Amino acid sequence: MRRYSIRAGVLQVEVLEHGSPHGWPCVMGHGFPYDVHTYDETAQLLAQAGARVIVPWLRGFGPTRFLSPDTPRSGEQAVLGADLLALLDALQIERAVLGGYDWGGRACCVVSALWPQRVVALVSANTYNIQNIARAMEPAATAAEEAALWYQYYFQCERGQRGLARNRQDIARQLWRMWSPTWAFDEETFLRSAPAFDNPDFVEVVIHSYRHRFGAVPGDPSVADIEARLAAQPVITVPAVTLDGTADGLRTDTTSGAPKFTGPHEHRFLAGCGHNPPQERAREWADAVLRARELAGL
Repeated sequence: MRRYSIRAGVLQVEVLEHGSPHGWPCVMGHGFPYDVHTYDETAQLLAQAGARVIVPWLRGFGPTRFLSPDTPRSGEQAVLGADLLALLDALQIERAVLGGYDWGGRACCVVSALWPQRVVALVSANTYNIQNIARAMEPAATAAEEAALWYQYYFQCERGQRGLARNRQDIARQLWRMWSPTWAFDEETFLRSAPAFDNPDFVEVVIHSYRHRFGAVPGDPSVADIEARLAAQPVITVPAVTLDGTADGLRTDTTSGAPKFTGPHEHRFLAGCGHNPPQERAREWADAVLRARELAGL
């Protein structure tokens, strides 16, 4: 495993890389509130299969830093996609397999939809992970689904922002438990990722992300064109394998997004898995990545 820092777009991105530098490129994105250690086991499995596995800390997480104090600390979907594209450019990777869940999966879906020429294949938890902000005010189907989004509503108010700043590890641990009720992670596993939440921009980026998705705050003007393209809910044409954990505390069936995948596409349910499949089911995640490559003819 190699760890390094690279300038990419508006960020100085910290990266963990596994496998041969001459392997087939595979970029994996973590979610909120997790970090690169999500992929520790998965990356080893993929490296054994010949991959060069690149796992960056997202903006606002871990050692990744903004290059300028003037850059908006945005967490909107457009900047996540732009960050991933900038990382591919900085690493001089023309095309890669992309995979992720939650925020990281959203970045992968954005790049796959808008820049398919840069993507060999996609693995996405929760299927089509591009937000439809125009419909953000429509309530979830059931009261239980609404209740699961408590943290998003909490972050809309000043109390939530102060709570996240004061209790970031406690909130993260609570979300891990709620979203993955069958995952018996130990304290050592949690504490391996917890320092990522001490990033000085963590709170601002997270709060902006959850407020922007409800249309409560403006986005970063520099990515307004990307956000406008995403508002059209573009299809994803690259070969893809999508996954749902049947014990995901947020949502267990996202197959309604399947029509957005117009290329070769397979969907899998992971029985008893929660919201963090690369860490909870490393072997099955790695198998999905290898299957996505097969769908791409590799």
